[in-house]
Amino acid sequence: MLTFPAFSSGSIQISSYQAASTVVLVTCLVLLVVSRLTPQLTFIWYCFVRPLTGAKDQKTRLDKFYEGQADVYDATRRGLLRGRKTMLNLSAGHLRTLRANCPDKRLVWVDIGGGTGHNIELMDQFLPISSFDAVYLIDLCEPLLQVARKRFAQRGWTNVHILCQDASDFVLPEWQNSSSVDPKGSVGFVTLSYSLSMIPNFYNLLDRIDYVLSPQEGLLGVVDFYTAGKNASLHEKAIGGESKECGWISRWFWQIWFDFDNVHLSPARRSYLEYRFGTIKSYNGRNRFVLPFIVRIPYYIWLGRPRTADISKSCHVFEVEGGNTIGNCSPASLINVTKEIDSTSVPPLELGFSIMEQQSESNAVIVNITPPLSSFHYQVNKPWRLPYYEHPVHKEFRTFVYSFTWEDPYVDVMHLELTKDDSMFVITSAGDNALHYAIAASPRTIHCVDMNPCQGHLLELKLAAMQSLDYADFFTLFGEGYHPNFRYLLDSKIAPHLSSSAYQFWRINVDAFTTPSKPFYLHGYSGWALKLARFIFTIAGVRTDVERLCECETLDKQVQIWQQKLRPVLLNPVIVALMRNPVFCWNALGVPMNQRRMLLDEGSVYEYVRDTMDPLLSTYLLKTENYFYLLCLLGHYTPTSCPLYLTHSGFETLKANEGSAANSFRLHTDSIYNVLRGLSSWSLTRALIMDHLDWFTVNSKDVDEEVTQLARVVAPGGFVFWRSAAKHPWYNEVFERSKFRVEAVAIRTGSEVALDKVNMYASFWKATKL
Repeated sequence: MLTFPAFSSGSIQISSYQAASTVVLVTCLVLLVVSRLTPQLTFIWYCFVRPLTGAKDQKTRLDKFYEGQADVYDATRRGLLRGRKTMLNLSAGHLRTLRANCPDKRLVWVDIGGGTGHNIELMDQFLPISSFDAVYLIDLCEPLLQVARKRFAQRGWTNVHILCQDASDFVLPEWQNSSSVDPKGSVGFVTLSYSLSMIPNFYNLLDRIDYVLSPQEGLLGVVDFYTAGKNASLHEKAIGGESKECGWISRWFWQIWFDFDNVHLSPARRSYLEYRFGTIKSYNGRNRFVLPFIVRIPYYIWLGRPRTADISKSCHVFEVEGGNTIGNCSPASLINVTKEIDSTSVPPLELGFSIMEQQSESNAVIVNITPPLSSFHYQVNKPWRLPYYEHPVHKEFRTFVYSFTWEDPYVDVMHLELTKDDSMFVITSAGDNALHYAIAASPRTIHCVDMNPCQGHLLELKLAAMQSLDYADFFTLFGEGYHPNFRYLLDSKIAPHLSSSAYQFWRINVDAFTTPSKPFYLHGYSGWALKLARFIFTIAGVRTDVERLCECETLDKQVQIWQQKLRPVLLNPVIVALMRNPVFCWNALGVPMNQRRMLLDEGSVYEYVRDTMDPLLSTYLLKTENYFYLLCLLGHYTPTSCPLYLTHSGFETLKANEGSAANSFRLHTDSIYNVLRGLSSWSLTRALIMDHLDWFTVNSKDVDEEVTQLARVVAPGGFVFWRSAAKHPWYNEVFERSKFRVEAVAIRTGSEVALDKVNMYASFWKATKL
C-alpha cells in the first residue's frame, strides 16, 4: 500500500509564499541588471548580432547602424575610443601657442565625424567654446546628429553649427553667403576623432583639409585606431613616434575585425596623413579594452600643421646654429622631375638636400616628390632639440641613466671665465649644469650632447616646464620629484614646448612624477643607487639619523652624526664589496669598466669612499650647501639646498624676457665625435667633456679622433675641461699632441681636502687651445 507524506494547509501556504518571493526577487534582480546593462546590450546587439543589410551607400549604412544606439553611443564608447580627451587637451595647448601672436584673428573649428557632439562638449573643459568664432560639427549620420542638437541646445551655444554633409566635400555656410569668405586658409582648427578610419574617400578629405587650413596658425588633431608594418620607413623614423610597430597577429587581426563594421585600419590612411601634413606630435598607445592583458588595440594621437607653414627659423637653427650637416635632418628643395623622365629614374624619397643649396633653374614641369620634414621642424615653440633618426643603439637606453648631474658647476664657473659671446659644448647628462651655465653667464650657444635620447628628453622637459609653469609647480616637479597633476600639466601646458619624441617618452613614463612612494629621483639607473641607500639605511636602523644629518645647522654636529652613525654603515665590508662589483658600478653608479679600473689603480674602494666622504662632511653643510648628497640621502631637494635652476632667482632668470636665456640650447642626440664633426672650425670657445674619456681603453684610436675634432672646432684661446678617476689620466698626452696646453686645476691628495661638493674624481684638468 502506497503512503504519501501529509502536508498541512499552513505549510503549503508558506511554500507558495517563499516560491513567489523568490520569483519576484529574481525578476527584480534581472530587471536591475538589464537596466544597468542596457547600453552595453544595445551596443552588442547592433555591433555584433543585428545584420546590416540593404545599405547601398555610406549615409544609409551609417543611419541604419546607429539609429537604435545613438542615445547610448557616448556611454558605450567611453572605454573603446581612448585618447580623445588627450587629443583635445593637447590641441588646446598648441592652439594657444599658435595664436599667441594673432589673438584677434578669426578662429573656426571644424569637427569632422563628430557624431553626438561629445568632443565639442569635452573641449569646453580645456578651451572655452566661446573662444571660437564658429564651430562646425560635420557628420553624415542623422541619428547621431539628433543627439548633438539636443546637447548643444541644453548648453545654449549659439556659435556651434551642425552640418549633415559628406566629409570629403564639406562646405561651410560662410563660404557661400554674401560675406564671400575665401575657403583657402579660412579654418584654424580641424579634428578627426575616430572618423578618418571610417571615411571611404580619405584622400579627398585630407586634401580638402590641407586647402582650407590656415598655413601658419592652423592645427589638425587626429585620434584613431591604426595598424602599422613591422619595420618603420625612413620617413616614419624622421618624424619620430615610439612603439608604432605592430606585430603580425595584431596587424592582421584588427584590420579584419574592424573591417566587419566598415572601419578601415590599413596603414595607408595614417601614411597619407603624415605625408600630407607636417607632424607636430605623435603618440602611439594600446587600448587595453575589457581584458587588459589580452585585448590591446593600437591607437594613435597625432597633431600636425600644413607643410606650407613657415619653418625657416627651425631650418636655420638645425643647419647653421646646430651644425647639422646630416642630410636626413634638412628640409629639401623640390626635386625637379620632368614629365619626359621615366618613373624608374626618379630618386627614392628621402628627407632631401640641404635648404642652403640653390634650386636648379629649369623650365621643366616640376613635380614635388619631397616628403614632409621631421617633426622637429614643425614644433610650434623654441627648437631646442635637433632632429635625429631613431637608431638601434637608442633602444639600448630604456630610460635615462642620470636623473641628476654629478659634477659641481660652481667650481666649473670659477674656471670657465664665461661671457655672453662664448659657444659651449657640454655633455647633456641631466642638464643641471648646462642650465647653471645659462643662468650664470647666458652664453651665445650651449651644445648639449648625449647618445641616450632619454637624457635629452629630460633636459627638454626641464626647459619646457620652465617656460610653461609657475615656480611652485616647477619646484614640485623637480625639487620634490612628485606632482599629482603631472599628466594634466604635460598635456595642457608643457607639451607645446616639447618635441614629439620627448612628449611621447614622458606620456609613457608619466608615473615617474605621479607615484608618491617613488618620486622622480628614484627612477632611472641612478635611482637604483638611491633606492639601495634607502634600503641599507633602513636595515641598519639609521633612517632617522640620515634625516638628522640633513638638518644639521653646524659642521661639528654634522661630522659627529657622520662619524658615529653613517660612516660605519657605508664603510661596512659588505657595502664596500658591493661597490667593487662591476655590474653595480655600471647600473647603479654609471661607472663603466675602464673607469672602474682607473679608480682601482689609485687605491682600494674603501680608501676611495673614505677620501670622498670624510672631507665633504667636514666642509659643506648638507642643509644649505651640498645639494648633491642631500638628494642622495633624502631622495629629493629642499628649497635651501638645490641646484641653481631650482632656486627662485635661477628660475626667473631663465624665464625672463620670454625665456631668452634658454634660447642658446641646442640638444643633440648623437655621439660626441659625430656632433663635433658637424660643427665648423673654431666655432667653440668652451668645452666640458666630464669624465667621458675615462670610458675608453688606453691608447684607443677613438680618443685620438675625438681630440682631433676638438682641436679643430675649439678656437685659439678656448678651453676644454675634464675630470677623471685617475690623478694623471693617460689621455692628457693626446691633448698635448693636438696643440693644447694641459694643466691641472686640482688633484686629490688624500682625505683632508675636498676638490668640490661632489669630490668623486681624483683630478680636474684644463686644456687651452694654442
